[in-house]
Amino acid sequence: MNEELAYSIHLGSDKNKTVKAKEIAKNNSLETTSFSNNGIQNKAGLSKVNKHNLRDYNNRRDLIRVVYGTNNLYNDVQKLYFQEFEQSRLEYNKKQTREDRKIKNYFNHISDSKLWDLACEFIIELGDMDFWNDKNMSYRMKMVDVYKEQVNDLMNVVPQFKVANAVIHFDETSPHMHLIGLPISDNNKRGMKKQVAKSKIFTKESLTKIQDEMRNKCIKSYNKHYEKTAELKKKQKGRNQDISVKDMSGYKDFKKQLEKNEQRLAKANTQTENLDNASKDITKILDNLKPTLMNKNNMVISTEDVQRIKNFTKDVKDTNKTVRSVNDLELAIKDFEHSAYEVEKENRSLKYQIEQKNEEIGKLKDTISDKDEIIEDLHAEKEELKGQLSKFKEFWRSLLTHFQEMIGFHKDRQYKYVSDDLYKNGIFDDNDNEIANNLDRKVKTLEEIEKDKEKNKKKKQERY
Repeated sequence: MNEELAYSIHLGSDKNKTVKAKEIAKNNSLETTSFSNNGIQNKAGLSKVNKHNLRDYNNRRDLIRVVYGTNNLYNDVQKLYFQEFEQSRLEYNKKQTREDRKIKNYFNHISDSKLWDLACEFIIELGDMDFWNDKNMSYRMKMVDVYKEQVNDLMNVVPQFKVANAVIHFDETSPHMHLIGLPISDNNKRGMKKQVAKSKIFTKESLTKIQDEMRNKCIKSYNKHYEKTAELKKKQKGRNQDISVKDMSGYKDFKKQLEKNEQRLAKANTQTENLDNASKDITKILDNLKPTLMNKNNMVISTEDVQRIKNFTKDVKDTNKTVRSVNDLELAIKDFEHSAYEVEKENRSLKYQIEQKNEEIGKLKDTISDKDEIIEDLHAEKEELKGQLSKFKEFWRSLLTHFQEMIGFHKDRQYKYVSDDLYKNGIFDDNDNEIANNLDRKVKTLEEIEKDKEKNKKKKQERY
């Protein structure tokens, strides 16, 4: 039976531009947007994508491969803007009679606008976690050739889409490619002749066609480079990816639980309004309390207890606010879909990274063991050399002493000639030559003489 692979090609959308979406993102406890498919709207968004795609935040660039563009996709997009739009911008500005209508920099112009995305990002993935789980890094790295062809395929399928940068990530569960580019429309009658035009180039119909063509081309590339006869899993209806978040374990149970609690949640909202009113009354009563003299019939509440009750009412208000924020079950499900998917994906990625690290650690342990053996051998050689050096030093001292006696004491001219010849040929240095020709010199090296001077100096200092 031929193996079957899931295929996903995903285009970032503009959902997070809506007011409602921005509010969800702002109040999200995970501090991320509730929509995972957000587009690249401006320079700030492009900078974040640059850091994520090129792994600037953890320096794990050894597990990514740039297959189009450079190691700075931000600069790649800027250059593409200049390359594609500069001539059109100049032509447009010549026609303008008012200075304020001229476009000084099209890249900045689009970034500052709320009408267009600055760039588009495709995420392409072949194979799911189950498929890649038992594949080694060598097998995974062959996907570089497959995804390179996907870059060219996309530009052929959508000629109006110009690619600026494409990078493959191998540090997560499945090798996948992030592809950044610009959708461009030409011969526009209004504004610049050339413009970015995401909504015009990418429609529901065109995306369906793009997906069908790209998935067929991808499996052909895979079979060619891996020498396989694999097939694609059946495409899910109404989706531009084969891997469904709703198939995750735990999701269906969670959704059923939410549906059962709709009435309970509505009742909780009503109760929170009542708690708000009650807390206001309690606060007024506490504020109006006055200290009285203690007697048998009256009780005095302490300032500390008053503060505690006030803090309690504040906590109740905060709790009410939190509960009321969860009043849109459909959005809560979407939020869970995104969060749970990201968490599970991250867990898989971390698990894979741990396995890789364990493999690296095992190799390092073997290397350390080999190094330890080498160090032991070097230590033994060192000790042997120290012994040989010590013997040679003794021999050299004896030789110099013999020359010193024969030249200085016995006045043997033959030894004098030999000594001069050794000095002339660099075998004796200045110190050796002086020892050989001076009967009063101690047979010591310059280093030993310096050490003796330091010892004598310290002894003198200790005396005084």
